[in-house]
Amino acid sequence: MANAPLTQTTGRRKEAVARAVVRSGSGKVVVNGKPIEAYFTTATQRMVVLEALRVTERESAYDIDANIFGGGINGQAGALRMAIARSIVELDPESRPALKKAGLLTRDARRKESKKYGLKKARKAPQFTKR
Repeated sequence: MANAPLTQTTGRRKEAVARAVVRSGSGKVVVNGKPIEAYFTTATQRMVVLEALRVTERESAYDIDANIFGGGINGQAGALRMAIARSIVELDPESRPALKKAGLLTRDARRKESKKYGLKKARKAPQFTKR
């Protein structure tokens, strides 16, 4: 029963949704069947994903198996970060203040602003000609 999931949580950012299954283990992270280095290619994205583990100093305490869909790669990294932070709070409620102070439990509600008619994008206007 060693590899039974301890928690299963969801995180969201922009259009991305991440479902993380956290098990006690050695710190192995698998995203959509690939190791984290293969899925999140830049160090910045990996740092974002593992931030909750770093804040609570549990980098090698849990194995994480994640499924992510929707959005872009940075939104997916933010969604997985939130899912991992929620899992840590479920496993250890005393870590909640540290994660909350780091802003990892708050859903980032920013979205793409909708395009307005007569404009090229949400706010970009066509070039103005005086004469």
